[in-house]
Amino acid sequence: MTGVWALAAVLLVTAVIALVKARVDGRFRPRRPSQAADPQSRDDVLTAEEIGGPLGQRMTFVQFSSSFCSPCRATRVLLADVVRSREGIAHVEVDAESNLDLVRRLNILRTPTVVVLDAEGGIIGRASGLPRREQVEATIRATVGA
Repeated sequence: MTGVWALAAVLLVTAVIALVKARVDGRFRPRRPSQAADPQSRDDVLTAEEIGGPLGQRMTFVQFSSSFCSPCRATRVLLADVVRSREGIAHVEVDAESNLDLVRRLNILRTPTVVVLDAEGGIIGRASGLPRREQVEATIRATVGA
């Protein structure tokens, strides 16, 4: 009988973890003022050279991916599709394995992670995990009003 209770407890814990993960996975969180870097530091600004692609005139989604990550492929397709229909918004994919200094600097802990930049390259938000289309579009509306 103890085995049945242990199994029930494991299933309950697994269900709770799955619900929490589903709720937070891919959700864009704005950068809090307490996370802002020292004004003299450039830790909160990314350049086109650092990310390996052009910044958008209005905003940029920088996606950190790895070759073995299947949610990264889905995120790439989603962001490319959303950005294609919007003027001045860019999507740049960064290979996390080849850019470990940048990954460490930004504290990227998993892939995919999407960092949202304003027109000047300032970090204004981020999401870890596969975002939903609604989340991406809400972030665009909140950032550029389009």
